[in-house]
Amino acid sequence: MRAVIMAGGFGTRLRPLSNNIPKPMVPMANKPMMEHIVDLLRRHGIVDLITLLHFQPELIEGYFGDGSAFGVRMTYVAPTEDFGTAGAVKNAESFLDAPFLVISGDVLTDFDLAAAAAFHRERRADLTIVLTRVENPLQYGVVITEPDGRIVRFLEKPTWSEVFSDTVNTGIYLMDPSVLALIPPRREFDFSKDLFPLMMREGKRLYGYVAEGYWRDVGDLLEYRVAHQHILGGAVRVAIPGRKVEGADRAVWLGEGSRVDFTAALRGAVIVGRNARVEGNARITNSVLGAGCVVEEGASISDSVLWDEVHVEAGAVLTENVVGRGTRIGARASLFEGALVSDGCVIGEDATVKADVKVWPQKVVEDGATLATSLIWGDRWSRSLFGAYGVTGLANVEITPEFAAKLGAAFGASLREHAVVCTSRDAHRTSRLVNRALICGLLSAGVNVHDLRVSPIPVVRYQMGRKGAVAGVHTRRSPYDPELMDLKFFDERGMDISTSREKGIERLFFREDFRRATTDNTGTLSFPEYDIEYYQDGILNFINQQAIRSRSFKIVIDYAYSSAATIFPAVLGKLGCEVIALNAYIDESRITKTAEEFQRSLRQLGEIVRILGADLGFLLDTGAEKLFLVDNKGDHLADDLALAVVTLLVSRTQSPGIIGVPVTASGILEELVGPQGFRIERTKIAPRAQMAAAAADGVVFAADAFGGFIFPAFQPAFDALLAVVKVLEMLAQSDLTIHEAIRLVPQRMRARDQVPCPWERKGAVMRTLIEATQGEQVELTDGVKVRRGSDWVLLYPDPDKPTFHILAETDVRIRAEALVEEFRGRLRAWVAG
Repeated sequence: MRAVIMAGGFGTRLRPLSNNIPKPMVPMANKPMMEHIVDLLRRHGIVDLITLLHFQPELIEGYFGDGSAFGVRMTYVAPTEDFGTAGAVKNAESFLDAPFLVISGDVLTDFDLAAAAAFHRERRADLTIVLTRVENPLQYGVVITEPDGRIVRFLEKPTWSEVFSDTVNTGIYLMDPSVLALIPPRREFDFSKDLFPLMMREGKRLYGYVAEGYWRDVGDLLEYRVAHQHILGGAVRVAIPGRKVEGADRAVWLGEGSRVDFTAALRGAVIVGRNARVEGNARITNSVLGAGCVVEEGASISDSVLWDEVHVEAGAVLTENVVGRGTRIGARASLFEGALVSDGCVIGEDATVKADVKVWPQKVVEDGATLATSLIWGDRWSRSLFGAYGVTGLANVEITPEFAAKLGAAFGASLREHAVVCTSRDAHRTSRLVNRALICGLLSAGVNVHDLRVSPIPVVRYQMGRKGAVAGVHTRRSPYDPELMDLKFFDERGMDISTSREKGIERLFFREDFRRATTDNTGTLSFPEYDIEYYQDGILNFINQQAIRSRSFKIVIDYAYSSAATIFPAVLGKLGCEVIALNAYIDESRITKTAEEFQRSLRQLGEIVRILGADLGFLLDTGAEKLFLVDNKGDHLADDLALAVVTLLVSRTQSPGIIGVPVTASGILEELVGPQGFRIERTKIAPRAQMAAAAADGVVFAADAFGGFIFPAFQPAFDALLAVVKVLEMLAQSDLTIHEAIRLVPQRMRARDQVPCPWERKGAVMRTLIEATQGEQVELTDGVKVRRGSDWVLLYPDPDKPTFHILAETDVRIRAEALVEEFRGRLRAWVAG
């Protein structure tokens, strides 16, 4: 069997370590990562190797040559452009006339490849994906297989709400050459995004083999250090260069020509490269020293990796660091946990490099200086920057001006130079501070900014295309927690940006080598007067004004101290409505409502509606995206009931089409709209899923079951101001009161609960849940929805918290509670393992 080694990676997430070398050549225990892969293949008798090159191919060819020095035969294929993962293998088709193995040149593994090959032959598979199980599957392709290994579901890099297993694709494939016929020549084609879905659609024999042993995608700097600790701890079987010397409490590998003073203390496992020197009273613990390193007297190095030719002077202290080739660490200098110093740097005597700081190549830190910058924001940001509501964090603690400027620069670097970005905010002073810092970051990346200042979110979304903007950011104080701040990112259509764009911004943010504009090429800042009349006229032209005027509605509307109060009264004034406005002025101290304050506002609104004999009441959130309804009796409509009522009104007044709602929405919706020729389409729970549904062809209405309503013909985004007038219009056209509409909605009983679940257990719990419900009617749109006749229960992981949610719906409350109780017990058992 031949093997194809994918060695074209740039190693962008390992920067600045990989600035000057391709990722497969990054040293791992004093050998290039790819050499460990070559060793693994040779141990399994695979010696005919085709290596696919792309970035700095001469460095790989120069090191491995024809492969004879490594006991293999090496052939190189270097495409002229990037054809994607599968496309790159297709480019080597002339060498692949028999079953072959594909493996990445930059992973660390000791899998039994012979066992995987035997599985592939026994199943007569067209393609076998080698799988493993991990605690956090978000960065990988997640897979579900039948008991015989046949793959039934595959999803590349899911969010937590999409995770259905902890079994992931390792990037190791066994392939029959016939599969290459499915890959188009000389065009970009990816294994996970293109080939695997195509094979599943065409019924090809696509299998997954769950391998035993160690596997790690050394994808970032933390993983790089962790992988070294696993090598030193014996968790992975690799060939370590040097002569092994074992003692009572240590295992030391000494390279040829290395010298260690007898007074030096080497503890745990230590690799000393060839011609390295460790002087008297130096202390080295669980660390790797590259070739030619010098550690002077009294220096202390623990849990660190030093590349070749690093010089550590007397008394220096290194803790959990990576130090690049040829760097000098001055006497008594201190490198704190997680600090990284790149190639060719000089850290001066008595200098301090603080935790998690990264020093780029060829930099000098002067004697006695302290280098401290908050480039990584701790555990909160280690999972991802983006959550369900954009980027959320503690105001001026996590979302600081420094953080906002860096995020703005990363966002700007993801766009073309001199692209236009619209920024806006709510009225709070901290929102203004953060918005200005964000603007500074955008300008530094050469992006032009139109700052719309204080604006309701739907108005900004509606303005996007008209202003020539390709993206937007809105800064606001969280409506739910006074300590939190949200940064919401829009695309050119005013919709929330896609998950893939979010991940692209995150990569730039954490990589920290994003584009900086030259002095004469920084962006320009302008403050255009956004056209209020454009939005107002848009609404008035979209609705049937005469129908609303004919009913002479009397309504009460609570503006919640938001900027909507400066825009919306002029719209209602032209519709012949008698309006009683509450809290119709901007007050930055009242932007956020606690749960208790929100309920108090609803009760107050209900009392005023009832006392004044109004037709209905509306409560806006401060962003004017969410709308909460009170009927003419003063009763608040729960979110599920409000969704059902508005959906009913849509079906009575609109032409038939598709209605998009999340999987959490009640099953009564199909009953309400089916007879009128409408079709309910279930979406994921995240708000962007409803926006994506609204942008699809044939969709006439979408909602999120939490007060968010979308009428796509106006704009494919949540808009509470439009929703107010649409509710009035539809009530008028259907000749119903809000109370009469409520009475037309059948009643269903619901119960819900939450079960704590550590992040690292979520994937395993989802896999166990799917396996445990195989014999039942299951839907996997988001989480796992189990149907039992007309009853159902939905279980899904929270995307932002270490929690699982359980929601059940039945005809009788006791059955809903019983379903929740059943799955609560099962979830707790699965979480406990």
